[in-house]
Amino acid sequence: MPPKQSNPSGSDQNNSEISSHLLAAINGAFESQVAPLHEELKAVKEASSQIEQVGGRMNNLESMFAKFLQIHAEKQPEAPPHIPIRGTSDGFGKKGATSARLILDTPPLENPIKSPDDFKKCKEGKGSDHNSFGYKCNLPRLDFPSFDGSDVLTWEEDSEFYFEVFQTPEIYKTRLAATHFVGDARDWYRRFKLNKPDPPWLVLVEEVKDRFGTIDSDNPLEQFRKVIHIGKMEDYIKNFEKVKARLINTTKIQNEFYLYGFLSGLREELRHTVEMCGPNCLNQAYRFARQAELSLECQEKWGRMLLKSAASFPNKFDRPRDIPGKKPLQFYPPRPALPPPANFNNLTREQMRQLRLCYYCGEKYTQNHRCQKRKILLLEAIESSGTEEVDLIDQQLREQFDIDTEEVEHADISVCRPQDQCGTQTLKFKGTVQHLPIIALIDSGSTHSFIHPSVVSLVQLQPSPSPPIIVKTASGSKLLSDLKCDALKFNLQQHEFEGDLRVLEVQGYDLILGMDWIAKVGPMMIDCVKGLVQLSKDGHNIQLQVQGEVAEVKLFQGSINVNQEIQKGSDIIIAHLFLAKAEFTPTASVNHNILLAFQTVVNQFGIVFSDPPSLPPHRLIDHQIPHTANSPPVNLRPYRFSHFQKIEIEKIVEELLQSGYIRASTSPFASPILLVKKKDQSWRLCVDYRKLNDNTVKNKFSIPIIDDLLDKLKGARIFTKIDLKSGYHRIRMHPPDIHKTAFRIHLGHYEYTVMPFGLTNAPATFQALMNSIFKPYLRKFILVFFDDILIYSPSVEEHVHHLTVALQVLQDNQLFAKLSKCDIGVSKVEYLGHIISEEGVATDPSKIEGILNWPIPKSVRQLRGFLGLTGYYRKFVKDYGVISRPLTDLLKKDAFKWTQEAESAFSKLQQAMCVAHVLALPDFTKPFIIETYASQYGIGAVLMQGKRPLAFLSKSLGIKNQSLSTYEKELLALVTVVTKWRHYLLGGPFIIRTDHISLKNLLEQRINTAMQHKSLSKLLGLQYTIEYKKGSTNVVADALSRKDNDTLQLSSSSTSENYMVSELIPQWVNELQESYQDDKWIKRLRRQLLEGHSRNNIISKHQGLLRYKGRICVGQAHGWREKLLHELHGSNLGGHSGALVTYKRVKSLFYWPSVKQHVMDHIKHCDICQITKPEHVPTPGLLQPLPIPQEA
Repeated sequence: MPPKQSNPSGSDQNNSEISSHLLAAINGAFESQVAPLHEELKAVKEASSQIEQVGGRMNNLESMFAKFLQIHAEKQPEAPPHIPIRGTSDGFGKKGATSARLILDTPPLENPIKSPDDFKKCKEGKGSDHNSFGYKCNLPRLDFPSFDGSDVLTWEEDSEFYFEVFQTPEIYKTRLAATHFVGDARDWYRRFKLNKPDPPWLVLVEEVKDRFGTIDSDNPLEQFRKVIHIGKMEDYIKNFEKVKARLINTTKIQNEFYLYGFLSGLREELRHTVEMCGPNCLNQAYRFARQAELSLECQEKWGRMLLKSAASFPNKFDRPRDIPGKKPLQFYPPRPALPPPANFNNLTREQMRQLRLCYYCGEKYTQNHRCQKRKILLLEAIESSGTEEVDLIDQQLREQFDIDTEEVEHADISVCRPQDQCGTQTLKFKGTVQHLPIIALIDSGSTHSFIHPSVVSLVQLQPSPSPPIIVKTASGSKLLSDLKCDALKFNLQQHEFEGDLRVLEVQGYDLILGMDWIAKVGPMMIDCVKGLVQLSKDGHNIQLQVQGEVAEVKLFQGSINVNQEIQKGSDIIIAHLFLAKAEFTPTASVNHNILLAFQTVVNQFGIVFSDPPSLPPHRLIDHQIPHTANSPPVNLRPYRFSHFQKIEIEKIVEELLQSGYIRASTSPFASPILLVKKKDQSWRLCVDYRKLNDNTVKNKFSIPIIDDLLDKLKGARIFTKIDLKSGYHRIRMHPPDIHKTAFRIHLGHYEYTVMPFGLTNAPATFQALMNSIFKPYLRKFILVFFDDILIYSPSVEEHVHHLTVALQVLQDNQLFAKLSKCDIGVSKVEYLGHIISEEGVATDPSKIEGILNWPIPKSVRQLRGFLGLTGYYRKFVKDYGVISRPLTDLLKKDAFKWTQEAESAFSKLQQAMCVAHVLALPDFTKPFIIETYASQYGIGAVLMQGKRPLAFLSKSLGIKNQSLSTYEKELLALVTVVTKWRHYLLGGPFIIRTDHISLKNLLEQRINTAMQHKSLSKLLGLQYTIEYKKGSTNVVADALSRKDNDTLQLSSSSTSENYMVSELIPQWVNELQESYQDDKWIKRLRRQLLEGHSRNNIISKHQGLLRYKGRICVGQAHGWREKLLHELHGSNLGGHSGALVTYKRVKSLFYWPSVKQHVMDHIKHCDICQITKPEHVPTPGLLQPLPIPQEA
């Protein structure tokens, strides 16, 4: 059987079918993948064609511009190289076109589209400083500065700025600048280019500076030194910034130099104000300077208004009529007018009047004109020189000091201080001698240099004996100097100098620098207009600013000198001066010795008043933060701050890091921070530890009670208050608790190594440290309340010892004080909101001012703040509880509604604070006296010793207690005050005075009621005696318990015993009752008062004096009306005021019929007023002939 054969044609057919199917599948897949690529390729081709079209257009533009340059080059001696320039021309080719917007150095044209992504970005217009085709964007229009020969530096700066913006090549700079020369500069350049046709830009600038520049054009530092404040503040700031910009471009100087330069250039009356504000940068200095200028303008404005009103006030009346029995007035002829001063520019008086010029200074005269430049000419006779000078030496002076005439050296000094005059501006400067502030005078009329003996003593210099010299002053007097300080170093306006100064007691200055010192620092140049003195020191020139004149205060008695000063344009302040108490004033030598003793102690412990050099040591009392059980770490996010506040935070944190007070932290604790502004406008960084404090176990350490501290000051006469510097930061943190103080800011995470502010137990820790280091001296001569230390002594000698002990303790424990906040060796000091002196304790006037300026409360919170501040001084104010009751009722829930009653109580409480008493300090060796009283509305009491109040107590009664009987109210008052002041009364007998006679025998009465049982239990253990005092004489306690609308009538037969120690009643007021004798008008008033015919209580009686509408009635007997008019007009109190002022003063206090007419008559008959006050009547006209009579 033959073998089976295959079919080749069939297999091939199958293979071909498979291949075709495969090829079709591959083609389909390829086409599906390649189709998007075709689309993108097509888009790229289209974009490329567009790029080629744009490129062709740009090539055409370049060829056109090249032809333009070629045509332009044919007209120029040298053709510039071909530079592609792209841009637009604003008005190019037009007349007057001076600016264009150009972009030079165009990059080569290239296709920016290299991928589909680039094409998409190109179509969407994305990019930074290039457009879709790779060219830089157009710049804004900018004009090239023109130059006419003035202000070379400004022209150079503006030109350089233009070249920098438009990237101008060097070859075009000179030509571009030359085309903008105008005026004198153009004429100069035409001549200049004949020698140098096309100079480089720097060469042109130097040539322009040589031709048109000033002396200071090449020295911006010299320009900076000459900028001073003359006109408006804005003009000064503008000029300062202009010169500062030039200085920055040439030198590298720190910002402190510019701040110092700005402050040095300010006017004298503004510079000290701005310096006290402590600006840290120029912007702060600008702001403070504007505010100071505005304040000064307001003061000058009000001064002119006051002067104008004083000059226009009528002060002349008709001549008095002759009165029988009265000596006629003697009238004196008018004083001859003063001759006019020297004329100005040979102008006559009439010409100056027509030109409206001042007769005295020659300046333009206005309604409120004041002469700015006042001169005082001091003429000194020049005596002949030769042998006669030796004969002029005072023989008694030589004999007194045993001086040989042949060894005496003669010196002259031109210092002369005429009294009651203000001299012309002298060369005086502020300086220091070993940190002691002084006033120095550069006197070219003095042959030698001198120093005042007080300066020598205060800084403890050791002058050496020297050959004696006799110094002759300009006033003709002679002084002896036999001591000398060799090579003494002193500072004048931050510049150190050295000189040989003789000790001499000259008046007015601490240092006088004469010709011997001037020869060492010469040559000396003086600019009298700007008040600048240029000296030479170590080969360098130094400028000193002359200190301005200090305003002088004069005291006038009478109106003659006052009127003269007003005519001169002086500022006048009219005030009433009252002498409350005459005190012995120690002599100058005693004050000097005291000051020297305290200065010696301060110098001995100078390290205590310096900055802390290092971290404080670890002590037994390091601050700990005990955490409550199971409390998680406090981790809060920081608060957000402005950019300016972040800069302040960075500065403060950097200072804390350098001092070692904080360090970087990795603690799980994190608290936010706060910025708190200080009084000096600087910032304090505080950490908000409220969340941490909630989880801290509180320390129950006892904080001193302020009243208990003040009670220890009896008998003290000399006081020193020391304020510690950074007291909390002088205590270290307990190492295991450091991580709990961590805080977070935008810079990072930090923690405190010392005790920070804001921790709940920090005050207790600090008080514990102070009590431990001062334990042997507490309540003996030292009181400590946190960082306020008070040292008190009965005498100066003891106080010096006590001060030495206290400073030694601070030095041993590495605690430091701030000298500027310390009061050393004073007789009156502010401590814990009180004014403490030998007389006792008074309120702080600054706190009282805050109470008076307190706005009307709008909410319970504001009202609670007002009552909290006034309540701090409630023991100084009588009737405090009753007055404040309408206000305290508003603190109840949903009870705040401001009514007329609350308004009245608010005003009365403010007024009561103004008349607060000066409380005496308790003397525990003497018995105490308590006076009590009760009324329907409240109870009151006063604690006294020797008729001087120690404290007041006033409390309003609630509804329940108001229903008690009189006996029970009086007993409640007695028990309340004894409980309040029990710490004063323990250990000795005391007296209780009451106006309820049944309480006098309280200890002998039978106890029946529960209130009596309760009251007597509180009185057990006390040694007291109850005395009865009639209610009419118990005026102090009685007033404390009554409201102002109580109609309590006080008897006129009061005893001489008076406890109203704060009211000063003149004796003549009490004697006014004598003027009521045989006065018909007074009798009529008394009858109307008794019969009740007085309407609306117009007529009343108080303490024996009749009052008409609240004013005291004055009768005719004993001439009391004339006495009062003389007292209120002719005495120092009245100051011979005008009729209207005198009438208002009399009307506000007293009343009698026709009081206004009596005032007018009294002033018309006042000799002083009639003689001294000018008569304001118009100048009479020309004389005219009498008319011819009609009939003879």
